[in-house]
Amino acid sequence: METIALAEVAAVLADPSRATMCLVLLDGRAWTVGELAKAAGIALSTASEHVTRLAGAGFVVRVKQGRASYVRIADPRVAELIEHLAQHAEHRPVTGLKPSLRVRRLGFARTCYDHLAGELGVALRDGMLATGLVDTADGLTLTPRGREKLGELGVPVAAGRRPLLRDCLDWTERRDHLAGALPAALLDRAVDAGWVRRDGHRAVKVLAEAPFAALGVDFGTLGRP
Repeated sequence: METIALAEVAAVLADPSRATMCLVLLDGRAWTVGELAKAAGIALSTASEHVTRLAGAGFVVRVKQGRASYVRIADPRVAELIEHLAQHAEHRPVTGLKPSLRVRRLGFARTCYDHLAGELGVALRDGMLATGLVDTADGLTLTPRGREKLGELGVPVAAGRRPLLRDCLDWTERRDHLAGALPAALLDRAVDAGWVRRDGHRAVKVLAEAPFAALGVDFGTLGRP
């Protein structure tokens, strides 16, 4: 039965259009079916059928806002599954200038569903550990100093069902970056405050280094795309 279930899950992503739509949704935002159709290069009716298949498999959910209808990844676990599967495609040899630039930008800073990844994401984890904002002595925990510093930056720290912090293996750096409710809140704050800008599909452009430096990130040690 486990084999059958695994095959059914794999079949959902076996279609190139559905796989493309899932990769697009990995930026953490909600998309309309029309936007997904355009991204996948397919007809609206076909995209709607794919969304129904993805929703039935638990990969995505539909969200209503007024008259508009949106689609988003169902939950972080699904995003993590797609993210890990995507590494095999992303590791193909790069040909041409545009793909090379895109790979470098994604490698430097990108979204991993709803949190930061790439060199910046790994440096953020390292920096917060080095400066005592996060501790690993009793699991991955936010220290009182970390809570205070995040408060100064306007990043909300709220308890909920979702773990506040957890490690997420970064497939370009092969090291952990931070995932969970807190890194998601940090990315939201960074976008709203103009510290970063979403720069194309999943890539992130840093516009203000100071807030990240306050969290221990040393930009002098990072490469630039």
